[in-house]
Amino acid sequence: MNQVDVLEIAQGALWVVLMAAGPIMMAGLLIGLIIALFQALTTIQEMTLTFVPKILVIFVAIVVFLPFMMTTVIEFALTVFERIATG
Repeated sequence: MNQVDVLEIAQGALWVVLMAAGPIMMAGLLIGLIIALFQALTTIQEMTLTFVPKILVIFVAIVVFLPFMMTTVIEFALTVFERIATG
């Protein structure tokens, strides 16, 4: 295994992290934006208002996207194990 292989694996690992965490981060971002817009329109400036909806939406997003996330991580792990075994 040379430096090019290590860099390819590192690049793949970063891509897998982005693919696995992306849906959860986008769900949190969207609900945060919606709540911030609601707070701006209604002049409700309660700081704790954002926490409960974000936690609920992120939990639901984890449940929904968990199969995709697990498939992505497992496929990457299998390709890394194959590269280790062959080379």
